[in-house]
Amino acid sequence: MAFRASLVRLNRAIVYTQNGEPSQVLSALTYKPLPPPAPDTVNIKYLLAPINPSDVNVVQGVYPAKPSLTSLVDGHSDVFVGGNEGLAEVMQIGSGVSGLAVGDWVVMTKSQAGTWSSARNVGAMDVLKLPRADGLTEVHGATMTVNPPTALNMLTNYVTLGKDEWVVQNGANSAVGQAVIQIAASRGFKTLNLVRKRPDLEELTTKLKDLGATEVLTYDDLADRSLTQKIIKDWTAGKGIRLGLNCVSGPDTTSMARLLGQDAYLVSYGAMSKQPLSLPTSLFIFKNLTSVGFWQSRWYKTHTRDDKEKLMQTLVDLVAQGKLKAPEHEILTIPARDSDEVAGQKVRDIFAKIAEGQYGKKVLLKIESSQ
Repeated sequence: MAFRASLVRLNRAIVYTQNGEPSQVLSALTYKPLPPPAPDTVNIKYLLAPINPSDVNVVQGVYPAKPSLTSLVDGHSDVFVGGNEGLAEVMQIGSGVSGLAVGDWVVMTKSQAGTWSSARNVGAMDVLKLPRADGLTEVHGATMTVNPPTALNMLTNYVTLGKDEWVVQNGANSAVGQAVIQIAASRGFKTLNLVRKRPDLEELTTKLKDLGATEVLTYDDLADRSLTQKIIKDWTAGKGIRLGLNCVSGPDTTSMARLLGQDAYLVSYGAMSKQPLSLPTSLFIFKNLTSVGFWQSRWYKTHTRDDKEKLMQTLVDLVAQGKLKAPEHEILTIPARDSDEVAGQKVRDIFAKIAEGQYGKKVLLKIESSQ
């Protein structure tokens, strides 16, 4: 019996068979060692995988990206494996694969790759080698493909900003917001960062300025017309701000949009308020405002492998230069010694705490394997 127990514990994934609240529908499933990789595939071991807000939405069934059903255990119904982002290590390489070696770190470029697992077989073209660099940690790698690329692409794909030009963003304390601050600072851009009014505002302001934020204001501050006029006239020398980044929508984004100048872009990548984006028609008529949406998953689908490699290299270089920090985080381990029942309950408890706001940091899962 002990021998059989060791076999079923070799690999594990966090799975679900129907959509719903993660704290209710997720479970743990063990499966046998991976067979040798087929041609053009690699076997990988996941090192860390974050839990992003979009991951929760995927499990709930309200996110546009959908995972595929996967068969992990013979005779067991197909399951959805959770997780979109993560860092893995190459363990075995199938024939026909070039550019990868055993021991390489890789990140996922295929959406909904099922990263909440200990080991998987994946297509070689669905992963990207992550360049190693001084200061690059597993946490950097595990959080490299969603938030930092979103920040970098929004800062560079729409408006060519010069040194000392301004960017305004809401949700500035989010993971993307903090990446925007750091990447903008590395390029000499100034950032006006909007956050909710809160008891610890002074502490948050200090934290964001330590990352490189130029100014931090609350949404309530935008109600002061004299202040907004000062922002436009004095801070930007009357030019206004040419790039706004929105993850909130609703009335707060309407107020933020009024800070934008001639021929500006408002780039939306979220709607945390769950309210519509409403913009004054005058901004389009008299200021020629362009409002667009950005989704990093779509970028991966529409860009070449060379583009993706250049993107990762740029971000790794920023890490090596000390200009892009790993997010504040907490690593939660699901031990190999736990039964599926115990492991599943631990995972459901984690998501219940996330829903209650008990984690103020990025949560990363480490799914242990007994290999």
